[in-house]
Amino acid sequence: MIYPMPLINDLLEDLDKVLWYCSLDMTSGFWVVTMTDRARAISAFITPFGLFEWNRMPFGLKNAPQIYQRMLDNALYGFTQTPRLEGDPVSKQPDPETGPDLIPTEPKDDGKESVLGRRSYIDDILITAESWDHLCNRVEGLLDVCDEWNLSIRVVKSFWGKIQVEYLGHKVSCRGLEANPKNLSVLTDLPFPGSLQAMQSFLGSLNYYSNFIEDYAIYAAVLYELRDVDFAAMNKLENRSRVQDLAAVAGDDLEGARYPADADLRLIRAHQSFAKLKEKVSSTLVLRHFQPDLQPVVVVYANDWAISAALM
Repeated sequence: MIYPMPLINDLLEDLDKVLWYCSLDMTSGFWVVTMTDRARAISAFITPFGLFEWNRMPFGLKNAPQIYQRMLDNALYGFTQTPRLEGDPVSKQPDPETGPDLIPTEPKDDGKESVLGRRSYIDDILITAESWDHLCNRVEGLLDVCDEWNLSIRVVKSFWGKIQVEYLGHKVSCRGLEANPKNLSVLTDLPFPGSLQAMQSFLGSLNYYSNFIEDYAIYAAVLYELRDVDFAAMNKLENRSRVQDLAAVAGDDLEGARYPADADLRLIRAHQSFAKLKEKVSSTLVLRHFQPDLQPVVVVYANDWAISAALM
């Protein structure tokens, strides 16, 4: 199945005039979606007690996020008009396998907006409003949609009428966006990775918050250059201890420090960059919401090995 998932950066835009927020989490997630007859047969599994089939879409299927996202989009935008199974409003998604008598996924009005003014990200929904009355109207519209489509909201994990909420790993407020890693201590207490795969995992975790880390590309470039042979050499106890000692002595001075002639500068600088990134992720910047009414300024930079630009 091919269905475009929303980009997280797009969901965090157009918040410069927002004063009130709701962050909602849907209950049961994929279990709300009914399975087609063909999907039941394909996903069947055998146990000592017999053959079982899924009546509702289980977690772990390859296309489950796209199917659920399509259902939420249809609900929020009012695209689909004819239910596939009478009495089951969840099955309003068109299914080519069940026959051509269904109305395709086309909106009644091409210019119709979501009842929330934005898309959800799978089962995570953000409601924004410039005033309290506007927020109440949008919440009421969402509850009407949930009632029509038989959707439930997990109240325990939802936040209503707040000036700051947590959404998709960020703290969102009128001040701007802040990074909000779930397991910050896991990153800050992490020792230097012992393999290329572990380093890639670390960089992948930080890359999600790269916009909040000043000079991220400069420090990460040193770590991206490491290869398996570098980790193999570093994993020798005497090499690792020596590199760690030299990196600690040099501190933040990546260029001016003096090292022994036989020291591997790449490994020393890798340790220094790794420590610096852990320090920076624990004290990230607050990014202000973009204000389209003001005059934007593009700041560009280039050197022999990189180019960059920032919209201010």
